[in-house]
Amino acid sequence: MKKIEAIIKPFKLEEVKEALSELGIEGMTVTEVKGFGRQKGHTEIYRGSEYTVDFLPKIKIEIVLNDDLVESASNAVVKAAKTGKIGDGKIFISTVEEAIRIRTEETGDKAV
Repeated sequence: MKKIEAIIKPFKLEEVKEALSELGIEGMTVTEVKGFGRQKGHTEIYRGSEYTVDFLPKIKIEIVLNDDLVESASNAVVKAAKTGKIGDGKIFISTVEEAIRIRTEETGDKAV
């Protein structure tokens, strides 16, 4: 099993969700996060004073799936989230040792 963590622009969430749904991926966790990478934030003016906003709003999507779906899922996220502009985000893929469904106590692939 693998875990995909994708950091994307907030307005791309629906497109990514639909792309993953087309692959049959039903479960995901979505979190509103803040961060920055190469874009290093931007400058705003508030009550006449200029200040830098370092942390920009992003969406973090977490999905745990079987190994055979990882490549197609990550490609779907890239295709749906890409604008071609700085700040499109990143995808991290890691190995999941074990998964347990609390309600039924199923383990491994069955729990996902």
